[in-house]
Amino acid sequence: MTPAPRSPQLPSGGTFGLARRARGVLRRVPVWAWLAMMHALGPGERTRFNAEPVTGVDYFHDIDFVGDGIRAHRLDVITPAGAGVEDTAPLPVYVYFHGGGWTSGDKAALTKYCANQAAGGMVAVNVNYRRAPRFHMAHVLQDANAALAWVREHIADYGGDPARIVLGGDSAGGQIAALLTSASLRPELAGHYALTPAAPGSSLRGLVQHCSVVDFSVFFEKGFVLSLDFVRMLLPRAAGGRGRPRAAELRAAAGFLSPIEWLDAGFPPVFVTTSERDFFYTANLKFIARLLEHKVPVDTLIYGWDAPNTEHTWQQDFRHPESQEVYRRLHAFVRRVAGA
Repeated sequence: MTPAPRSPQLPSGGTFGLARRARGVLRRVPVWAWLAMMHALGPGERTRFNAEPVTGVDYFHDIDFVGDGIRAHRLDVITPAGAGVEDTAPLPVYVYFHGGGWTSGDKAALTKYCANQAAGGMVAVNVNYRRAPRFHMAHVLQDANAALAWVREHIADYGGDPARIVLGGDSAGGQIAALLTSASLRPELAGHYALTPAAPGSSLRGLVQHCSVVDFSVFFEKGFVLSLDFVRMLLPRAAGGRGRPRAAELRAAAGFLSPIEWLDAGFPPVFVTTSERDFFYTANLKFIARLLEHKVPVDTLIYGWDAPNTEHTWQQDFRHPESQEVYRRLHAFVRRVAGA
C-alpha cells in the first residue's frame, strides 16, 4: 500500500548528505555545487557499484551509436551468455539511461546494474548521452532517440527483439526514458523537440522509473533542494545565453520537460520504485496517481522512511537487499509486459 505523502528530505549520506549540509548556506543547491559533488563522488561510486562483476553474461562495451567517436555517443550491450546464437529465441530489450542531474554521471557506474538485469533474461543496453549545461534537453532526447534507432537496427545481432523494448532510468535518466516514451507517442511533444521517433510506440512495451524526475513542478516549490537553474539549463535559451526566462516562461517551459504532463491511456505499463527518503518521492506519487487516472497499468515498489538503504537512486547499489528486490520485481515486470 502506498504510504501517505510526507515532505521529502535529503538523506544523510553520499552526494545528498553533502547537499544537506550545504543547505545551511545555500537555500537551493546550485548547478555548480552539484557538479562539484558529483565529480568528487563519481569515481568511488563506479568502483563500489561494480564490485564483484556479474558472470554468466556477455559484455560488449563502448559501441558508437552515432559514429562521431565521442564518449557521450557510446553504449554497452550486456546479454545472457550465448544470446544471439543460431536457433535461440530473441529476448526483450531493456534500454537504460543513467542519472546525474543531466550534468554528470556515466554508463560505467551502471554496468553491474545492467548486468543484473541481463542475468534476469533480457538484453540490456546501457546508454551515454550529451549533458547539460553545454547541451540542453533537445540534444539529450536526440541522443536517446539515436540510441533507440541503433537498437532497432542492430539489437537482433545480440539476441534482442527490436519489437519488444522496455525503457528505463534513474533520476534524470528516468526523466529521459519517460520523456522519450512520451515523445514516441505524442506528436506534439516530438514536434516541440524536432524529434522523429526512432521506434513505433507499439514496440515500447514498458517503462521503468527509479526515483525519477517525472514532475518538474517540484522545482518551483518553496524550499526544494535543487535550484531553478536545473530547469533553466535544460532550455535552449539557457544554453544559448540569451537571458534568463521569467518565472511564467519557466513554468510553461517546464511542462515540456515533465513526463507527467504527457500521459494518456496509450502509455505503456510502468514500474515505479521510490522511497520516502527520496526527494522526488512526492513527484513519483503524483506520477503514479496520474497513471492510474489514465488507467495505465502500474507496478510500484515504495519503501518507507524506516528503510535506511533507500536513499535517492539506491537501486544502483546491488549490495542492498532493497536493490535486489527491485531487480526481482523488474525481471517479473519485463517478463509480463514484453513476454520474456
